[in-house]
Amino acid sequence: MSSESDNMRKSIIAFLVVFSGADYFLHSLFASEVEEVKTSTNFPISETPLDRSNRGAIVSFSDVLENVNPAVVGIYPSRIVRVSDRRANPYDELLRRYFGFPIPEGQGGATEERKLLQGIGSGVIISDDGYVLTNLHVVTDERGTQADEILVKLTDNREFSAEVVGSDKRTDVAVLKIDAGNLPFLEMADSDMLQVGDIVFAVGNPLGVGLTVTMGIVSATGRSDLHLLGREGYENFIQTDASINPGNSGGPLVDAGGRLVGINTAIISRTGGNIGIGFAIPITLARNILLNLIDSGTVKRGFLGVNIRDMDQDMAEAFGLEDTEGALVEDAKNGLPAHEAGIRRGDVILEIDKKKIRNVADLRLNVASTSPGTDVVVTVMRNGNRIDFEVILGNLDDPMSTGGGSTNSVLEGVTLRELNDSLRDEHNIEDNIDGLVVVSLDVRSPYSGVLRLGMVIVEINDRPVPTFESAQGYIRRGVNKLWVYDRGTYGFVAVRIR
Repeated sequence: MSSESDNMRKSIIAFLVVFSGADYFLHSLFASEVEEVKTSTNFPISETPLDRSNRGAIVSFSDVLENVNPAVVGIYPSRIVRVSDRRANPYDELLRRYFGFPIPEGQGGATEERKLLQGIGSGVIISDDGYVLTNLHVVTDERGTQADEILVKLTDNREFSAEVVGSDKRTDVAVLKIDAGNLPFLEMADSDMLQVGDIVFAVGNPLGVGLTVTMGIVSATGRSDLHLLGREGYENFIQTDASINPGNSGGPLVDAGGRLVGINTAIISRTGGNIGIGFAIPITLARNILLNLIDSGTVKRGFLGVNIRDMDQDMAEAFGLEDTEGALVEDAKNGLPAHEAGIRRGDVILEIDKKKIRNVADLRLNVASTSPGTDVVVTVMRNGNRIDFEVILGNLDDPMSTGGGSTNSVLEGVTLRELNDSLRDEHNIEDNIDGLVVVSLDVRSPYSGVLRLGMVIVEINDRPVPTFESAQGYIRRGVNKLWVYDRGTYGFVAVRIR
């Protein structure tokens, strides 16, 4: 990797905030006539392309933008802290802090609750009944803890307390709801139809200076592997040079017709300020997350059950391919959806339901965007022949299941993966350790107090569990004895299955 690439990886990633808005208004020079949107309940997507003929001189977009602003909101997350109006006895404070002793009643000083503003952000009203789309990092602190209170402020200065309907860490999307009606909302456009060079606007409150609109173009689409959302994130960003700065997060990226095409989310910068490299979540992806969160409060993702890698020129030549597009299957796990359908090691996945797969990131995004239990056609190249396989997708949170349930088939609220080289490297696990590694742990799981991320379950009830199948066979109702490996040491853990 070049030093330029290394420097880019080390760049400051500034998360931001934006204001956007509003009722759909179509600029006559940029879009064809579209039927009036009669309802926002189903969050419809406009598939009408922009008019890119560039007829006539363009001198202003004010008529478009004046109809955008009313649907933009400011988001003000706060946490509640308890403070004392006088200092407690230092000896009592010592006993409380280090030994857990309570302060005797009447000796600790009077306390009161105070609100501390965590920051500011933006959101977009997407329905007339008060659904608001924003970034998850806008309503959480740096540790990922959700704000105690979230205030939403409209451009007409009305203020509402917002409820978090749901959020998704892997895409940095959050959905809020305010108790209001007859609100202006922004129509969504099909972001898959965006082209490099299309004019876009970022609207928001950068650095708290007030409502600001910046203009740019779509610099690129489908940006992935930037690691802006972490190792487990799903990235498919729209890149734009429209000026985005801290204070813009959660706000909209709109097209020349005033339609919502993205949620401004991040920038790459060596200074912390805008240098023309900004990123927005495509609205087609955000909408998919939105519908899942409104329906169930969680996001259910499809699962193939393969280890995959990108193709390079030498690998493509070795497999007799003309180009490097596709994802090479290095392992199809026995008993999981891909293997059950007939996909094997050495297959190169080219398409899913006729949609071209360019690389590993493309495959992950397409599968994860499809609901568990969906029957999809996976097209692979095997020994120079294109072959179609019908695969019933599993559930990423429950790999052994093909249904839509969210409970792990081994331990509730715990996602386990069979160890591979990448997981060993990620969690610093030695090669001689075999078992199932904990890769995610819901705080609501009954096992969150005894298990931790990176812990390896080596045995269940004195029997080795290198695979999901073995774990399912040995786990039982009642108390189970787990032999685990954690950070260089072994030990026993007891878990009760109800």
